[in-house]
Amino acid sequence: MNVFSSVIWMGGVAVAICLAVASNNGTAKSPCTSAEPVRLILDTDMGPDYDDVGAMAVMYALADSGKVQVLATLSSNKDERTIPCIEVLNTYFNRPDMPVGAPKGEGGVTMTTWHKVKWTDFLPAHYPHKTKQTSDAPDAVKIYRELLSAQPDSSVVICSIGFFTNLKDLLLSAGDEDCPLSGRDLVAKKVRRLVAMGGAFPEGKEFNVYSDVASARVVAESWPTEILFSGFEIGEKILTGKRLVQLPEENNPVKDAYSLCFAEGDPDGRMSWDLTAVWVAINGYAPYYKVERGTFRIVNDEGENSWMPDEGGRDLRLIENIPPGEMALLIENYMMHQPVSE
Repeated sequence: MNVFSSVIWMGGVAVAICLAVASNNGTAKSPCTSAEPVRLILDTDMGPDYDDVGAMAVMYALADSGKVQVLATLSSNKDERTIPCIEVLNTYFNRPDMPVGAPKGEGGVTMTTWHKVKWTDFLPAHYPHKTKQTSDAPDAVKIYRELLSAQPDSSVVICSIGFFTNLKDLLLSAGDEDCPLSGRDLVAKKVRRLVAMGGAFPEGKEFNVYSDVASARVVAESWPTEILFSGFEIGEKILTGKRLVQLPEENNPVKDAYSLCFAEGDPDGRMSWDLTAVWVAINGYAPYYKVERGTFRIVNDEGENSWMPDEGGRDLRLIENIPPGEMALLIENYMMHQPVSE
C-alpha cells in the first residue's frame, strides 16, 4: 500500500493529511486510521449546484484512505439526470455497484442545474453509468430501511447535502419485511448522527430547507437523533476548485463538472457548502470547527429558520475555527484525489 501522509499547520492547528492507496473495493485501511471506518449514507440533490460533485470526490478520497465505508448514495432530487450523475461518480471511483435510490412519494423537488452548459447532461453522456434516468432507480426509503436494519445499533451517519425529502419519507415509513420498526424507531435505533448541509445561522433562509419546507419541517421537529448542521455561512466562505481544474488528467468527471461551470463564473472558486458537511460527517468537527448546541426550528412556510442556543438541545451547529482559506486548501487536496487502481 502506498501512503501519502503529512502534517500541515492551519490557524495554529496541526492537521494530518493521509491518503492510502487502497484496493478497488475501498477496504484497505491507511496506517493513519485507527478507528473503524464511519458507516455513511449520502443523501444528495446532485444537480442544482455542482458542489455535490466535489463532495462526492472528497467522500471517495476518504473512503480510499479507510476513513469511511459508504453504504449508499441516494438522490433527494427527482430530476431524471440526478441518479445517472451519481452513478458516473460511483463508477469513476470504482464503486459501480454502490446502491442508489430516489424519492418515490408525492411532492418533493425536481430541479436541474441553472448553468447554461448542462453539466448534468454532459457527465452521463461522456461517462459510464447503469441507470438511464432517476425514475428508474429503486425507492430511496426502501434502500434506507434495508441498509439500516442490517447495521449495528447507533452506528450509521447520514449525511444530507440536499433536500430533506427522503429523510421525511423515512421517518414516516411503516414497518416492512426488512424491519418491523417504524421509520422513526428504526432511525433512533440505528443512526448515530445526521449531518446536514442546511439552514443559516443564527437565522436566515437557506436553499435546501426552503426548496422542500414541508419535509424539512418534519425532520426538524421529529428526527430522533442528534443533527449537526453545516450552515450556509460555513461553506459560503470556503472557495475550492481552482487547483482541481488545472489537473493534467483527462477523463475526470469531477474536473469536467467544475471546468464547465467555472467557464461561466466563479473565478475565485466555488463555495463549498456540501463539501464541509461531508468532511465533518466523516472526520468529525474538531479541530476544524467548534460547535454550539441548541435547537433548530423552521419558523414559517417560506423556510426561514431560527436557532436557539441550549445546552440541552438536540442539535449542533458548526462555528468556524480554522480560517476558510486554510480549510479550502485542505478540502481541495481531497477533491483532486484520483481513483485507486489495484
